[in-house]
Amino acid sequence: MDERMVTAAEFTAGCRELLDEVAAGGGAIVITRDGQPVARLAPCREAPGSFPGQGLGRIEILGDIMAPLDAEWEAEVNPERVIDPITWFGRRVGE
Repeated sequence: MDERMVTAAEFTAGCRELLDEVAAGGGAIVITRDGQPVARLAPCREAPGSFPGQGLGRIEILGDIMAPLDAEWEAEVNPERVIDPITWFGRRVGE
């Protein structure tokens, strides 16, 4: 199905009607400015009522997600180790 094209001025003048047309299954509409496509108005593929955060209250976090991990850091295990930047980066820093 070919997409219908409307100018930005036509979109501005008939925005509500174009939204209703797309929502009713009329297909996508390409909006142009100076003859060039700049946007596409297409039906939403998500289920009705779907929005970010809709799982709020239905998801349970178990445990403390902010507590430190029970992992040993190399700096704690071997604080005397010095990393040579030439071998680490493969070149001198600043070159």
